[in-house]
Amino acid sequence: MPKGYLVSIYRAIHDQDKLAAYAALARPALESFGGQFIVRGMPAKVKENGIMERTVVCEFPSLDAAITAVESPAYAEALAALDGAADRDMRIVEGV
Repeated sequence: MPKGYLVSIYRAIHDQDKLAAYAALARPALESFGGQFIVRGMPAKVKENGIMERTVVCEFPSLDAAITAVESPAYAEALAALDGAADRDMRIVEGV
């Protein structure tokens, strides 16, 4: 079964404290569904139309696990803590 991936690109961060509160809640919420953070930080290099923006990739055992994790009450609590502190492009994709 292919793995699932949650990919977040942070376009802008407006409040570091709220982002930290979000991260403290989001990590255990996602890990409880088998999520493992495999990328977290700034790109080493960008090419073509790439933009130097914070990137986070969380790998899940399956696409269903990734979707269930981001729709869970625990992750909803993390999003409430984020409270507009960041503009992100978030995608859930299936691995090959």
